[in-house]
Amino acid sequence: MALETRQNRPWGWFEILGAADGYLVKRLCIHAGQRISLQRHNHRDEHWLVVAGQGELECDGQVIVAGPGTSLAVPRRAVHRISAGASDLILVEVQLGAPLSETDIERLADDYGRSIP
Repeated sequence: MALETRQNRPWGWFEILGAADGYLVKRLCIHAGQRISLQRHNHRDEHWLVVAGQGELECDGQVIVAGPGTSLAVPRRAVHRISAGASDLILVEVQLGAPLSETDIERLADDYGRSIP
């Protein structure tokens, strides 16, 4: 899999740091006051590690106040979301599973008007 350049999103951006069969590593920046869609995945587990900033990590209704060093395992099919606080939130995300693609996002709620089933 070829590594992608930075991909802009309404909430910030992500870039792929590494990938091989069964795993994908991304760096995400959620801009201050923004959040990703409330979502789940059918084909992957995710592991998040906050490296800078402050915010909240949500998984299946539990909310964790997060700062540098906070980590969270997000199992397949768990409903989850990342929110940034007053500054940008930077985290490393490791995805495990197959296939690993942006098409494996089931949005349940979205602040930016993107499609929800």
